[in-house]
Amino acid sequence: MAKRIAYLGPAGTFTEAAAILYDPEADLIPLSSIAAVAAAVDFDKAEEGVVPIENSIEGSVTDTLDLLIHDSTLAIRRELVIPIEHCLLVKPGVTMDGIESIHSHTQALGQCRHYIEGRFPGAQAVAALSTAAAVEDMMAGPSSAAAIGTARAAEIYGAEVLARGIQDNQANFTRFVALAHRDHPPTGSDKTSLCFSFSDDRAGILYNVLGHFATRNINLAKVESRPNKESLGRYVFLVDLDGHREDPLVRDALACMEAEVSMLKVFGSYPKYRVS
Repeated sequence: MAKRIAYLGPAGTFTEAAAILYDPEADLIPLSSIAAVAAAVDFDKAEEGVVPIENSIEGSVTDTLDLLIHDSTLAIRRELVIPIEHCLLVKPGVTMDGIESIHSHTQALGQCRHYIEGRFPGAQAVAALSTAAAVEDMMAGPSSAAAIGTARAAEIYGAEVLARGIQDNQANFTRFVALAHRDHPPTGSDKTSLCFSFSDDRAGILYNVLGHFATRNINLAKVESRPNKESLGRYVFLVDLDGHREDPLVRDALACMEAEVSMLKVFGSYPKYRVS
């Protein structure tokens, strides 16, 4: 029986492409929000859920981070990285001169900002729930509308591709994660994601905690922060590190830091994705 994988839909999004890459044989379930994807896994409507977590240009996907920090007990089981090629899509027959508004997801609009400003300085940017939803909205709207989406979305909705590769930076990649009830067993080439916070604020507190990884020669691939949603100026720190939570050195570091933080949540350990 095929695995059921929920993903941030609808069909024609980059998340769908990531889900297909992850398991081409899966029964894919498109959903309208990251929270809905997590709920589908929580309530066993799907075995796993694929959502975006980071773009190489626009940075982290805050909805996914906030879900992992505050709203879900699901674990990261896998990660996937795919190159992003944005296309300018219009109704058949529409030309560049007729475009007055451009629809897309906020991340896509940001990734094509210079292209939009340079070629369509007077056009209105219209945010959509996804790149595919933007194409659907554009096709249902006036002929002066365009959308930024995928070539597959153009095929699905009958749009015409007016330009390809319009992203401002050609080295544009998005990282996706597969969420499940359990993370992945050790493979020998793993990554662990976690978050932590402090109950107080004093000099050197973050330095001391991160030092537990440095003294064990554990590489930190990513460190960032998010507001803790409780008070202004207080943050949750997020870390991606090399190694599996069951590796002895990583396990020791986590045990030491747990004694110094007010909250520690390990999102999961999973195989590092290698971009071919």
